[in-house]
Amino acid sequence: MTKVPLTIRIEESEMKILKAFCDQTGRTQTDVLREAIRKLKIKPC
Repeated sequence: MTKVPLTIRIEESEMKILKAFCDQTGRTQTDVLREAIRKLKIKPC
């Protein structure tokens, strides 16, 4: 699967939450965000 770069802008408070979560779980920011995206549900048309 081809990987493409993704740039997002988030609030500083959201970044603190992400960093704290990554520190607690020992996971990378990329890994955490990939999992979050995969968990998104799409409603059928």
